[in-house]
Amino acid sequence: MTALLDVRGLVTAFPGPEGDLRAVDEVSFQLARGEVLGLVGESGSGKSVTGFSIMGLVDPPGRVAAGQILFDGADLAQADADTRRSLRGRRIAMVFQDPMMTLNPVLRIGTQMTEALHAHVQISRQEARARARDALGLVGIPSPEERLDGYPHEFSGGMRQRVAIAIALLHRPDLIIADEPTTALDVTIQAQILSEFQKLTEEQGTAVIWITHDLAIVSGLADRIAVMYGGRIVETGGIEEVLRAPRHPYTRGLIRSVPSENTRGTRLAQIPGVTPSLGRMPAGCAFRSRCGRADAACAARPGRFGSLGAYHRCFHPHEETLA
Repeated sequence: MTALLDVRGLVTAFPGPEGDLRAVDEVSFQLARGEVLGLVGESGSGKSVTGFSIMGLVDPPGRVAAGQILFDGADLAQADADTRRSLRGRRIAMVFQDPMMTLNPVLRIGTQMTEALHAHVQISRQEARARARDALGLVGIPSPEERLDGYPHEFSGGMRQRVAIAIALLHRPDLIIADEPTTALDVTIQAQILSEFQKLTEEQGTAVIWITHDLAIVSGLADRIAVMYGGRIVETGGIEEVLRAPRHPYTRGLIRSVPSENTRGTRLAQIPGVTPSLGRMPAGCAFRSRCGRADAACAARPGRFGSLGAYHRCFHPHEETLA
């Protein structure tokens, strides 16, 4: 299957006192039309910066320092500002974790949504308003016609997040990058949003990168998973394959730290230590300071073991299936 998005050796760097700090370090993955990729990891692992890099939203002095971002065959890493602007919102959309990064506090919701439509398609004001109203209805906002005339401060945090999701859905884009979009939503609305994304992938062939730390959501939504640590993808593969038999110790630690009814009354498992800062990333395997399987071999940087679609970066991978 031809990839809609093909990321090859992506490096996104920020200048530091002692040189460039790699927030995204040689990340590679492919995404086909209609496929959902779950991008998982702790805070600071590089998930959101990967999404910003694809969108061309890394603010200076940060920059995409190396690699290719091939979207439908064209390299976005080399594209000019006008090309990127023509794609954003229309063919590639992003839902940010903080909806106030998307919404203008001094403009009515309806104005912001219709402007997003008029930026890419020639339609009447009435049709644009109707499409905006329908999009609000899709994400569970009551009385959508009336809410179009409201301002962002008149909405709760969860309602603002739903508006941001509705704006991303307006053009039925080819690719949506969703950065923890359901964190502020209650369980009922969360299920509704997940259902809408599933419909997009099935009916419209929309590809989705779902950035999250919630393995439960990923397990029910994604086709494949990519686990990030220290700016690198340390393991990737099919969702069932990775969650049932994770090879990398970090992936296994994440899965075991999820609360379960089977372990009621016992202490929660946890990964020892904390994620090192970019300026203090250990040489070799970035996870070795927190890993119980690390030895002298881990002082070298592990390569990819496996194929591009299913690989891990570990010299001492686990072999057994999780209970």
